[in-house]
Amino acid sequence: MRNILVTGGAGYIGSNITEMLLSQKYNVFIVDNLSKGYRKLINKKAKFYKTDINKSGKIKKIINQNKIDSVIHLAALLDVNESEKKPKKYFKNNVLGTENILKVCKNTSVKNFIFSSTAAVYKDGVYKVKENSPTKPKSIYGKAKLKAEKKIIQFLKNSKINYAILRYFNVCGASKSNRYGQINSYDLLFKNLAKAALKKKPIVNIYGNDYKTKDGTCIRDFIHVTDISDIHIKVLKKINFLNKSVLLNCGYGKGLTVMQVVKEFKKVSKKNMKIDIQSRRKADLGKIVADNRRLRKFIKWKPKYNNLKFMVKSSLMWEKKINN
Repeated sequence: MRNILVTGGAGYIGSNITEMLLSQKYNVFIVDNLSKGYRKLINKKAKFYKTDINKSGKIKKIINQNKIDSVIHLAALLDVNESEKKPKKYFKNNVLGTENILKVCKNTSVKNFIFSSTAAVYKDGVYKVKENSPTKPKSIYGKAKLKAEKKIIQFLKNSKINYAILRYFNVCGASKSNRYGQINSYDLLFKNLAKAALKKKPIVNIYGNDYKTKDGTCIRDFIHVTDISDIHIKVLKKINFLNKSVLLNCGYGKGLTVMQVVKEFKKVSKKNMKIDIQSRRKADLGKIVADNRRLRKFIKWKPKYNNLKFMVKSSLMWEKKINN
């Protein structure tokens, strides 16, 4: 297992995974159409192809020319709020794009397929979700990801390709080298707070303070991007070794309220942030945390960066860097 194709490798998580793969001496090939990715996040040591995941012929050629044995499929549209306004765009990219990659992988050297899914597939109201907890996405984004999951299971069921579906919880922070982090904000909490902390008079929007939680704000399971990247590589090695397919929750199994995160940002940045309470967003789940026992057991996983202060510092360092 040497040649790995990362779709969406010019994005936030793709650039972090690429850096880690390269440090472990894998050959990395990136496909990204740069609609949401950035040239500055493309690792110079990886081979980059500017193309779209829906261009079958081009993707097939890349796989065959480079004897790709594993695909890490991250290319997707990620903005939950935008998905509500443009459902067709999300189904075309996230569902049909995935289906296209799957078809292209058939009858090639590809042996492993890793897919980035999301906790947004779960039904609202279940606090600690297991992989077999009920799925009933509230957002179009979640619905598209669940459809893509089903396509993978159905498509690869009787094939020689192993798959891993990784359901991410809320990813934050930047790489240890501080070279790769989040550029698009998508109205995500850590990104918004890090951006606000750089302002003279920061104002922070909080969506809903009437949830059934200790301080009325949503509960989320935040996970550092370095831990998420590490999970991909360990899971890839394991499915390759076992010839087995899996579906795994990727979170720390620890819930933090939005207000807890805001307070930590205030403390670390030494900024007095003004909080602006907005109404709830339609697609937001009230509280959700990963039951990650299956993940821990499968790769004997121990998180390294499950510390709120570290995650906050990492996000602030990256934001300062890209704003200088």
